[in-house]
Amino acid sequence: MSQRKPIYVTQPDMPPLEQFHAYLAQIWDNKMLTNGGPFHQQLEEELCRHLGVEHICLFTNGTLALLTALQALRVTGEVITTPYSFVATSHSLLWNGIKPVFVDVDPDTLNLDPRRIEAAITPQTTAIMPVHCYGQPCDTRAIGAIADNYNLKVIYDAAHAFGVRHEGSSVLNQGDLSVLSFHATKVFNTFEGGAIVCGDARTKQRIDRLKNFGIVDETTVVAPGINGKMSEINAAFGLLQLKGVDAAIAARGRLARAYTEALAGVPGIRCVQPWTEPDANARDATNFSYFPILVGPDYPLSRDALHARLKEHDIVARRYFYPLISSFPMYRDLPSAAPDRLPVAARAAEQVLCLPIFPALADSDQRRVIDLIRETA
Repeated sequence: MSQRKPIYVTQPDMPPLEQFHAYLAQIWDNKMLTNGGPFHQQLEEELCRHLGVEHICLFTNGTLALLTALQALRVTGEVITTPYSFVATSHSLLWNGIKPVFVDVDPDTLNLDPRRIEAAITPQTTAIMPVHCYGQPCDTRAIGAIADNYNLKVIYDAAHAFGVRHEGSSVLNQGDLSVLSFHATKVFNTFEGGAIVCGDARTKQRIDRLKNFGIVDETTVVAPGINGKMSEINAAFGLLQLKGVDAAIAARGRLARAYTEALAGVPGIRCVQPWTEPDANARDATNFSYFPILVGPDYPLSRDALHARLKEHDIVARRYFYPLISSFPMYRDLPSAAPDRLPVAARAAEQVLCLPIFPALADSDQRRVIDLIRETA
């Protein structure tokens, strides 16, 4: 085993320590550690400007944001969603007493396949919860048309979609609500954190109350809310991260281009997301939050064997998302979780491998990853 420093899938870039110390000093002087303090308010305002959205509600993590989004829209019954995601997506449904209904994904984007949604709608269906997988936008037009036709709510799990634009505007403006994650592994992070993007002030007020136990004032509680508030320390860290997020996304873009060009033509290796030039003025823009490849049967090694080979060389790639959510014990007995209903998602879960991509990844380290994949082929 090599003694060199391992290469991970993602690594948050720390802001300058002295800047963070200055923010901490201000928090201490303010004597306001949470409950919507000045840093919290400032971060909401700056995120709205940066992302091009009307309203944003900050949370202590993305999972509580998902839970609250469902509660805010009074979603009940059944919700159509994807089996190809992180478990927080479907766990948020179970926590709200909602039955997940899994639908297969599109083979090109690995997002929820709109062509399969209508067949899954029943009289108990009240909403659709798609995921912008790896930050690649869903077919929001098709999903929106289905939702309108059947009077369904749409909540986008946009955990990977910070800064992503689609057809000229933020993808976060699609659907009734969009939920972000600001976990430490995300393109933009607040150590731990999350947010709900909404389109009107009334909905924001309801969400803000729900994330604070349903409290309106000192003596009034109007809903069974939860404690989902972001602290001032996390908000301050977010303000520092926001200063460098565009440069971080540009750096990720350069790494994604290098991977795409170097792996083109390698038998059995498919890059899931098409590389696009990072352009602040483009109508469509991704954030290169992950770099997933699919390891097909034409490659000499299986996905798991390649994963192990990289690990032997201190390269920590991730089988992300594997296993499918629908295969876990709390979901596998659902009729919609049957493997024969989800062939595309099942195949992707068996083949996917996310390669290391983060702004501080050295060219020499990336070359090691590429060379190992190419040499094996």
